[in-house]
Amino acid sequence: MPVFYSPVPEMQMGLAYTGGSVFTNNRTADSDFTREQEDNAAVNELVSHLPLQMLLYFNMFYFPSWWFSEVFMLELKFYYLPGYYQALLVTGLILITVTEVVRLYLGYVGNLKERVPELAAFWLLSFMFQLPVLLFFLTDEGVIILPLERAVHSLYLFFLLAQILASLLALRTMTRKLTLLFRLRQFGKVESLGHAGMSPVYGLPHHRSVLPVSPTNKLYHFK
Repeated sequence: MPVFYSPVPEMQMGLAYTGGSVFTNNRTADSDFTREQEDNAAVNELVSHLPLQMLLYFNMFYFPSWWFSEVFMLELKFYYLPGYYQALLVTGLILITVTEVVRLYLGYVGNLKERVPELAAFWLLSFMFQLPVLLFFLTDEGVIILPLERAVHSLYLFFLLAQILASLLALRTMTRKLTLLFRLRQFGKVESLGHAGMSPVYGLPHHRSVLPVSPTNKLYHFK
C-alpha cells in the first residue's frame, strides 16, 4: 500500500508556535513558556547595587582621613569646651568609629552576597546612629565647629545620605527577588524553569499548546 505523509501535524505545531510568538502578552496557556523565561531571568538576575558598592568603596578610604581630621580638631579645641561637650564629642567619636567598621562590613556583605538582613542592618545603623551623631557634630555651634571640621563633616554627610538612599533602593530590588523566589518555590518552579516539561520541538511545553499537537513521527496511512 502506498504511504502518504500528512503535513497536518506540522501545520498545527507551526500555528501554535506562531500564535505564541505573536500574542506574547495574552493570558492563555500558550504564553506560559514566555512567563517562565521571564521568571527564570528574574531569578538569575544579579541585584547587587553598583552605586552603593562604589559609595562603600570610596567611603572606606575617606573615613580614615575624616577620623584623623576630627581627632586633630578635637585636640585643638578640647580645653575650650565645657565638660559635657567634651564628654559628648569623645563619646560620639567612639560611637561613630565602632559603628562605621560594623556598618561598612554589613554593607559589603549585604550588597555583594545579596543578603537582605545584613543590608537592612547597614541601613538602620546608617540612619539611626551615624546620621544623628554626624548632624550633631555639624550643626551644634556649642562644639565650636572649625572650618576644617565643617568641610570634612559635610563630605561625610554626603556619603552617608547617598548610601542611605542607595541601600534603600537595593533593599527594594532584593525584596522583590525574594518575593519572586518564594512564589516560585510555592509552585515548585525554582531550579526547573526553562528545563522541565519543555518539548524538544519549537521549545513548546508539553500539554501547554492551544492546538492538539500530534507526535511528528506519526504517519497517516491511506488505503
